[in-house]
Amino acid sequence: MKIGELSRQTQCNVQTIRYYERIGLLPQPRRQGKYRCYECDDVARLKFVRRARQLGFTVDDVRGLLLLARVDGEPARAKIRSIVVRQVADIRKKIDDLQAMVRALTDAICECEAARRPGCPIIEVFSADQPDLRQPLSIRGSK
Repeated sequence: MKIGELSRQTQCNVQTIRYYERIGLLPQPRRQGKYRCYECDDVARLKFVRRARQLGFTVDDVRGLLLLARVDGEPARAKIRSIVVRQVADIRKKIDDLQAMVRALTDAICECEAARRPGCPIIEVFSADQPDLRQPLSIRGSK
């Protein structure tokens, strides 16, 4: 199949397919004249790459997972598991960070709506020196 058909079957745009070829996540396809020709294995591999990227894995992680997917046995499964466990921990940290951002912004909105003092608490949050968002919002002049 040609690259357009591969794109349709995998819901991956053509530029991304070419990029994955350049960086080695997809093998260089055989050529038929000026056209790239892909096989069913390329569809499966691209679906794997695309899903792994959607799940937040880095290009290097995907490369490692692709290599490990070819190997049978518990050592390979253990390595795959450790990569996925690390990814879950990273996602949980991002969730914690996002929840802290929501709290900080929500606190600033509440301060703003209460209009207890002059100035804009929202702008103050944006202007603060990299506060730890996990701490309760402390806006200058608030009690």
